[in-house]
Amino acid sequence: MKKRILLSVPHMGGSEEKYVREAFASNWLSTVGPQIDAFEQEFAAKVNAPAAVALASGTAAMHLGLRLLGVGPGDEVFAPTLTFVASVNPIIYQGALPVFIDSSKDTWNMDPALLAEALEQRSRQGKTPKAVVVVHLYGQSADLAPILEVCAKHGVPVLEDAAEALGTLYHGRQVGTFGEVSAFSFNGNKIITTTGGGMLAARPSWVDKARFWSTQARDVAPHYQHSELGYNYRLSNVLAAVGRGQLEVLDERVQKRRAIAFRYRDAFYDIPELSLMPQASYGLHTNWLSCFLVEDAIGRDNLLQALDAAGIESRPVWKPMHLQPLFQGLHCYGGAVAEDCFRRGICLPSSSSLSEEDQEHVIAAVRAAAGKQPKSGPATR
Repeated sequence: MKKRILLSVPHMGGSEEKYVREAFASNWLSTVGPQIDAFEQEFAAKVNAPAAVALASGTAAMHLGLRLLGVGPGDEVFAPTLTFVASVNPIIYQGALPVFIDSSKDTWNMDPALLAEALEQRSRQGKTPKAVVVVHLYGQSADLAPILEVCAKHGVPVLEDAAEALGTLYHGRQVGTFGEVSAFSFNGNKIITTTGGGMLAARPSWVDKARFWSTQARDVAPHYQHSELGYNYRLSNVLAAVGRGQLEVLDERVQKRRAIAFRYRDAFYDIPELSLMPQASYGLHTNWLSCFLVEDAIGRDNLLQALDAAGIESRPVWKPMHLQPLFQGLHCYGGAVAEDCFRRGICLPSSSSLSEEDQEHVIAAVRAAAGKQPKSGPATR
């Protein structure tokens, strides 16, 4: 039986084992050591961030980022509704409440005009949010210029959730370097991975504070003394070694993911009921996942079932936060665009290690589900 084709799997580059062996040889196996120091420095240099601290997950980075921004009980934090729940859960960790903003059809990311409207309304009510979380969805940058402009107008800091967007550019600059603080993820399904992990990027003094909190906030003392609340959020030296090897091949991984997305697009040239996620002209979309909208003539759920029967994993686009039972009753500005993306959106296998043969199998299965013959030759548009 042919092995199942999965959505997005780790792809090792070759140097990871060398760095892991160095970690074992040094016997630095916990949350301190030369590998984690090097990983933080190399990551910050790669994305051109002031400083970075390696953490156990992207969610941990989100949590510490919100705390750095002073988010606390009773505060409101604006966030996009079309995202993964990890973008929003840390708001609840801090005792604050999320307020959701709909997407733009052109990018699937937070709609800047709707954000401006929401900020104006909340400002008139004397309820300016404590922060705005901007997510770069599926490897596509949000339109940051108008978002940063309106947030600055109202004195609201921005936390960039770049968990899905390492390698994503906005006007030639890596996202996650525009806001006051940002979070990245190295989960096993991301473009590069430490098997599980994340990174927080910010000004050096904030990174130092986040590093302190991430190791249980132990005071400088000969005994165990704690004056602030801390967490067990630090990445291990061994996993940082994996990250160093992965970081070396980031550019290749981005190129491969983009190539897969465009190969799908071109293979579906004669299926108007399928359209690739928009590629905003202002940046470079990594296409971390190859996402398509499916018209009703085919049916998104029908396509999911057909691919599953063919041994292919695919998934719906994220279910909007305002539709989640967990967040029932919370306010959402708009919502129709996010709901439509969820109703019609599908994510196809996107691993950078996906073979030509497996790509062809996915293409053939999609075309069959759409009632099309196998493609007769290359086509571009």
